[in-house]
Amino acid sequence: MRYDEFLAKVRERGEYADAAEAERVTHLVLGILAQRLHPDEAEDLAAQLPGPLAATLISAAQGGAGGFGSREFLARVATGAGATARTAEWDASAVLCTVTEAVSGGELNDVLTQLPSGYAPLFGRAGLGG
Repeated sequence: MRYDEFLAKVRERGEYADAAEAERVTHLVLGILAQRLHPDEAEDLAAQLPGPLAATLISAAQGGAGGFGSREFLARVATGAGATARTAEWDASAVLCTVTEAVSGGELNDVLTQLPSGYAPLFGRAGLGG
């Protein structure tokens, strides 16, 4: 999937006012996700996403995998976006459901295996996860 296609899907799914808002939210959510993944997995995910998104994942993953759950993930998204917890969940789902469409099923399974089950619904995969 091309970068502009990815952002268009996020914009539509998240009902954002413009492409710039979709782009800002996308980079925020993926950057926080990368902080939760093992750096090798972040690189594997990055390999299946468009260049600017790949760069965000690789850059944010440099600190190593953090051990935070989905609530902390959403709190970080809310803080980064200056939003409520509910809006953060909306933002995260808009981006992560688009990731689900953009990557292979095997890669998605690899990502979900590294995350507690509370993350799966954010990817549109309720009931799945590691």
